[in-house]
Amino acid sequence: MTVLDDPIDLERPSHHGIRVLPRDLWDRDQLADIVKFRDQLAGYLAGEVPEDVFRVFRLTNGIYGQRQGGTNQMVRVKVPYGSMTPEQLEMMGYVAERYSRGWGHITTRQNLQFHFIELRDVPEVMEHLASVGLTSREACGDTVRNVQGCHLAGACPQEVLDITQWAEAAYQHFVRSPLGQRLPRKFKINFSGCATDCGQAMFNDAGVVAVSRTGPGGEVERGFRVYIAGGLGTTPHPALALEEFTTREELLPTIESILRVFDQAGNRDNKLRARMKWLVDTLGIEEVRRRVLSTRKLLVASATWPGGVPAEVVQHGDDPAGVLDEGNVTRIGQGIDQASLASTPVSIGGPSPYVRWHHVNVVRGAGNGSVSAYAHADLGDITADQFRALASIQRDLGASIRLTNRQNVVFRDLAHEQLPTLFEQLAGIGMAQPGAELARDVVACPGADTCNLALTQTRGLAKAIADRLEEEGLAEVGGVRINISGCPNSCGQHHAADIGFFGAERRADGRPAPGYQMLLGGYVGQEQIHFGDKTLRLPAKNAAEAAVRVIRRFASERSAGETFRSWLDRAGGAAALGEELGELDVFPAFAEDPDFYIDYSETSPYTAEIGESECAT
Repeated sequence: MTVLDDPIDLERPSHHGIRVLPRDLWDRDQLADIVKFRDQLAGYLAGEVPEDVFRVFRLTNGIYGQRQGGTNQMVRVKVPYGSMTPEQLEMMGYVAERYSRGWGHITTRQNLQFHFIELRDVPEVMEHLASVGLTSREACGDTVRNVQGCHLAGACPQEVLDITQWAEAAYQHFVRSPLGQRLPRKFKINFSGCATDCGQAMFNDAGVVAVSRTGPGGEVERGFRVYIAGGLGTTPHPALALEEFTTREELLPTIESILRVFDQAGNRDNKLRARMKWLVDTLGIEEVRRRVLSTRKLLVASATWPGGVPAEVVQHGDDPAGVLDEGNVTRIGQGIDQASLASTPVSIGGPSPYVRWHHVNVVRGAGNGSVSAYAHADLGDITADQFRALASIQRDLGASIRLTNRQNVVFRDLAHEQLPTLFEQLAGIGMAQPGAELARDVVACPGADTCNLALTQTRGLAKAIADRLEEEGLAEVGGVRINISGCPNSCGQHHAADIGFFGAERRADGRPAPGYQMLLGGYVGQEQIHFGDKTLRLPAKNAAEAAVRVIRRFASERSAGETFRSWLDRAGGAAALGEELGELDVFPAFAEDPDFYIDYSETSPYTAEIGESECAT
């Protein structure tokens, strides 16, 4: 690594002192992408490249238009399985500060997004990404999207295999592959190391879960179970198992075969029915299975055949983290190592902030004795200063970092003795909230802040819910997840949350007004998925109160270790709670309370402004 020295006369971020790859070590294909983007952009600005042609090209390179129109762009940075280096974090801080609005956003697919980037600046941003080994290539468009993976892979005490290098191998195999450039629609791949399914394999086009089987002689073989055709959106579909067991040698050929069948048979006439889930609806799961397995059988004759154990796995291994012993395994919310806290002061009236953070944000149990700890990113946002501070912490502690699909950051490979230092440094940058897996950890898509399809300001509702939970003393209730989307398309994954909301236009007193549909009981885990059940519609300004009431009742009625879904069933289900909350589905007259007709973060009366969807382009 060398200090950035830009040969194309781009502004050099010397005040950051970022160490980057020498230019001759940059990915040659990525350099070609940047040159081509610069040429296509020049042609577009000169009126020589048609709008529709440039839009498809732009999306394939991870560049989205925004609600604001004009030349405002969102740049989505691919972060395979959420893994980041200190130099990459520092560069994200520079991009946020120099080109965006001072902060970036973690997505539910472990990407990073930067909004309000001027179109003419995109080639420079792409160069800065390349200098630290990142790309926006195929983060959008009808392509193979970012390959996700469990953020605790290699550190989880329950994993069957460390899926890290498998996710890396899949990313390397499919990025820029001719197979994935003009698919019928986007294609998403997820990896989980165990049935807990932190990677959320159960609602993706190809979801991979590490499993084991016992042979006739009692030998144990580790491999995978591959699920296909899952999806959220306006019509969610649960993923279905392709076969009972897929060997390590056949995993990548299996994923490629799924992609090939999708490319060949997917609906190219109607984008709204072009995902893998609709192919199963059209052909039936048995026919899709037959085609995938038949394709895999003959794939060895293909020039792209990725058979055998990938080189990444051979080099780095995939052995599971293992556990210390049965009595010393700790997962989030399942106890705390009291000895480690013996010298920690306790505040009058309750545990100290460190004890509270340690109790829910620290994960331990790996066989090598390492621990992991979460840094809470409020609303999934990280400022430029926080990016730089995270890089410094990572470097000082010798840790690894992953972005999570709940829009947080997890430090891994920590020594137990480093935890107090990590807490103090995170507290100094506002990221030490005991938020991992707790009620306050609200997930939200960007909403009407920047998205053309969003009907509501999701970020404002997320903050309102978090604030109300703090006021009610319910922010640290465990075992409940809240997710919010600005429209039915489920970018905020509201279908899979214990409490989900999606934005909707309402009408009251002869006026449009912001509203939400509330869902309850979504669940992903143990190789199962249950989508949330519709409960009731609400004015946006009453949605936070509805969430508080449900969580208050859950906290007071649940039995030890009871899941939200189990409690919900015992409480009569979503319909019963909907009746209980029915009084909240009321709009006052505009003259009585005009605030109900103004969305969060807005100052003028609500209007539903929906632009052209680049998600379906």
